[in-house]
Amino acid sequence: MVRHYLVKGRVQGVGFRWFVHREAAELALHGWVRNTEDGHVEVVASGSADQLAALDQTLHKGSRGSRVDAVVIHELDESEAAKLGPFQIEGAW
Repeated sequence: MVRHYLVKGRVQGVGFRWFVHREAAELALHGWVRNTEDGHVEVVASGSADQLAALDQTLHKGSRGSRVDAVVIHELDESEAAKLGPFQIEGAW
C-alpha cells in the first residue's frame, strides 16, 4: 500500500519532519516527508495496512509542540512503491 498525506496545522518549525522520520523508520516504512510552501507537511509512505494505520495515528497525534488540525489522505497506485527507498526527510540539509 502507498499513501500520500498532507498534514495541516502548526507543523513547521516544531520538529515535525524529524518526528515523522523517526516514527516511520521504526515502522520500517519506505518514503519521505517534506515541508510544503504553504506551511503544511507532506508525507508519502509505503508499507502494510498495519504499518500505515500506525503512521495514521502518529500523524494525527503530532509531535510535541505541534498542532495537527487535519490530515488529508490519498491512496496511491501500488506502482509508486517502486520509486520509494528507505524513509527520508526531503529538503533537509
